[in-house]
Amino acid sequence: MNEDLLSLLGHLVVQSLLAIGGIYVILAELQRVVVVENGWLTLEEFTSLFALAQASPGPNTLFVSLIGWRMAGVTGGILATLVFVLPSLILAGAVARGWNRWSERRWFVVLRRGLVPLTIGLMASSALLLTVAAAPDIATLAIAAASFALLLCTRAPPFAILAAAGALGAFGLV
Repeated sequence: MNEDLLSLLGHLVVQSLLAIGGIYVILAELQRVVVVENGWLTLEEFTSLFALAQASPGPNTLFVSLIGWRMAGVTGGILATLVFVLPSLILAGAVARGWNRWSERRWFVVLRRGLVPLTIGLMASSALLLTVAAAPDIATLAIAAASFALLLCTRAPPFAILAAAGALGAFGLV
């Protein structure tokens, strides 16, 4: 097994335990490790694999499988999936067993409340990372910002907003 794959698997074990709320909360850190720090993938490859994972049916963890596959073939994809899923599965099982027993304890209440802003912050950083990667110029960034503003400030269907933004790109206006 190559050294880069072993390093990725080590990072994924840790990321697995931090991925409370799904793959989105660790996306920025995963991008830092895979693209910036180690250069295992380019930003374009990283973004494309993420888009492929999102477009595919199944869990969001498919993204991690695709990174492992891209680095080391099918074996890398399987190993990446296992080391990402198993630690959080074990942790979730332990928490589920203790939930009723611990639910009234102060430390558990504080932990639950503390995870909310942590998860929101990690998701926001992931959204920013994806926006910067997908919007390489000011015009594209302006369309992304306008789409976000419309989503927040109107009751327009998200699909309509995305379709309008896509039409601007399809007609070469961006």
